[in-house]
Amino acid sequence: MYNHPDSTTFSAADHAYMAQALELAEKGLFTATPNPRVGCVLVKNRTVIARGWHERAGEAHAEVHALEEGGEKARGATAYVTLEPCAHFGRTPPCADALIAAGISRVVVAMQDPNPAVAGRGLEKLRAAGIAVSCGLFAEEAQELNIGFIARMTRNRPWVRLKAAATLDGKTALENGVSQWISGDAARADGHRWRARACAILTGIGTVKADDPELSVREYYCERQPLRIVLDPELEIPPSARILQSAPVLIVTAEVHDSERAARLAAAGHRILALPAVNGRIALNALMLELAKLELNEVHVEAGNTLNGALFAAGLVDELLLYLAPLIVGNAGRGIFDLPALTSLAGAARLAIRECVRVGDDLRVLARPVQ
Repeated sequence: MYNHPDSTTFSAADHAYMAQALELAEKGLFTATPNPRVGCVLVKNRTVIARGWHERAGEAHAEVHALEEGGEKARGATAYVTLEPCAHFGRTPPCADALIAAGISRVVVAMQDPNPAVAGRGLEKLRAAGIAVSCGLFAEEAQELNIGFIARMTRNRPWVRLKAAATLDGKTALENGVSQWISGDAARADGHRWRARACAILTGIGTVKADDPELSVREYYCERQPLRIVLDPELEIPPSARILQSAPVLIVTAEVHDSERAARLAAAGHRILALPAVNGRIALNALMLELAKLELNEVHVEAGNTLNGALFAAGLVDELLLYLAPLIVGNAGRGIFDLPALTSLAGAARLAIRECVRVGDDLRVLARPVQ
């Protein structure tokens, strides 16, 4: 989808070196945001002479790290990069210029950059400098690694991943609301890892009032806590809520009903964002546009069935992360989505299951709606 159209046949060595570059790119899984996760390997005379990966926004890109490590040996080398080298001045200078100046003779790229500020210009600049350029090797793997960045650049909204823990009969809580704990220890720890890779964690005021969650990353090492976002149309969030007690929270409301309460929240360091409302509910498409403006690539949703259903019905859920516990609680339990009743299975949402693995005693299912 984002490949430069060339018909290069890649060698076994090309595949091996690009695989190494992808492993390096994955090192930025939890830290590179809002930038893409990128890795670079420099090879000369069939020997890897340098490696680099992008760790944080504002710091050197993968290519620059590799070129610094390679030094003079980089002249005449091949660079394997998981994303098209940038050709513009952003937070750092253009990487395409750095590769040209270093005397790189060939550049193999996994995928073209979807950023409109780049979008093929880096490849063009390299070719104009006489460097041999090939694109498209392991493109799908590179796209998956940066699926949130791609979503923000091409759709102007983040990639939305909805997480839920449910019983095998699809219930997230008992009829009385009790839900702790449906999933086991291993699944909860795994869920924190998925929180850690996200740019933000989104929930609704119903979940805050019912469960009083903190929604931070605790069971997985993370040097950067995701932004926590609460949809609260009536600005009902209690000052004692656990989610308000640590880092600042973005509270999205339909309108500021209580200016004194809003002022207190703002004074405590929290941000209030007022958005249009439809029938008392936040306009979710408007919300996603605002989250894209905040440079959020991946949004991790942990909410109740009302917000889950609204997001799904609006076509804003890109991926489902479901932990299914070996429990049966019966028909009276609460489901994952509050959606209108169907009269025919033809109207059912279709999913493509991408992964199903065992995590402790539970199953982790990763699925995406079929467009």
